[in-house]
Amino acid sequence: MFDTAKNYTDIRDAIAKLCAQFPGEYWRKLDREMAYPTTFIEALTTDGWLSVLIPEEYGGSGLPLSAAAAVLEEMQRAGCNGAACHAQIYTMGTILRHGSDAQKQQYLPSIADGTLRLQAFGVTEPTSGTDTGALRTTAKVDGDDFVINGQKIWTSRAEHSDLMMLLARTTPLTDGMKKTQGLSVILVDLRDAVGNGLTIKPIKTMMNHATTEVFFDNLRVPTSNLIGEEGKGFKYILTGMNAERILIAAECIGDAKWFIDKAVNYAGERTVFDRPIGQNQGIQFPLAKAYANMRAAELMVNDALALYESGVNPGAEANMAKMLAADASFEAANACIQTHGGFGFAEEYDIERKFRETRLYQVAPISTNLILSYLSEHVLGLPRSY
Repeated sequence: MFDTAKNYTDIRDAIAKLCAQFPGEYWRKLDREMAYPTTFIEALTTDGWLSVLIPEEYGGSGLPLSAAAAVLEEMQRAGCNGAACHAQIYTMGTILRHGSDAQKQQYLPSIADGTLRLQAFGVTEPTSGTDTGALRTTAKVDGDDFVINGQKIWTSRAEHSDLMMLLARTTPLTDGMKKTQGLSVILVDLRDAVGNGLTIKPIKTMMNHATTEVFFDNLRVPTSNLIGEEGKGFKYILTGMNAERILIAAECIGDAKWFIDKAVNYAGERTVFDRPIGQNQGIQFPLAKAYANMRAAELMVNDALALYESGVNPGAEANMAKMLAADASFEAANACIQTHGGFGFAEEYDIERKFRETRLYQVAPISTNLILSYLSEHVLGLPRSY
């Protein structure tokens, strides 16, 4: 139904061809078993798609964020689930912009060739949620090590990752300090940490998201694993967070296109009362509205990408792109289910699975309400509400 975007046509075609090897049956089986798509991830790694942002000197493709967005959008449009691997793409922003030359040399080539997986991002905690400055996980220097104590939640893919990017408090919060000061980004080698001060507990959710709770009990990590300067971690992770929001927005655009294509095709084929149901405006109008909103959100994603690639850290645009794209995908999902009627709830159509997967992005990685609060304060100049 949709014209292929003019840019990155070769990438989009290659992703579509790869994803064709992983049809609905593959994802339905994993969904029933709550299993990780290892074969899918291995295929992406082999073809170099998870190293798309890593510079060529470290074994990657050295492409801009818009190329990564094209990769993830096409995964979703093909009916696959990029949530299994998207963190390995967006966490690159923090390392590339703030990691030392030694850290880049040590980790990036192995991430690029698939020897190492960096797919876990430890930020959210049970008590603080999206109030990142209130996190309680601490990292105290003891000789050449940080000693880490605390807990993280919704740390997706921790069981399937070799490295975790962790945000912890390295300077105690005192009167007069901003809550976002004194936080640092530390790279944790999970291969050494599990069983030696780190425990991972899976969380079962309504979608197959491989998310976990992580506990730190006097975990020792070399101080050389600190990314950038001590105490400036909140600023650093914003680089990764804005990239994350833009890329997830691209995924939502892919989801919306999948839902609309699925519904349009069914509406043209399904005959009730001796006429295709797509002839009825009750079917046409919700799909046309979902399409219009998807296209509008797509323009916002492109705007955010352009700003990010110009070197700006586009907080407002990244947030708006994520919110509008998530709304568009959820609207398209509802219209798709309504078009299919009872069949929309049948496992074999993949709609109910994709519905559950795209519903997440109303809440994560940041909720719609927090985005609206951000825009109210930082764009409109209204008083801070929280």
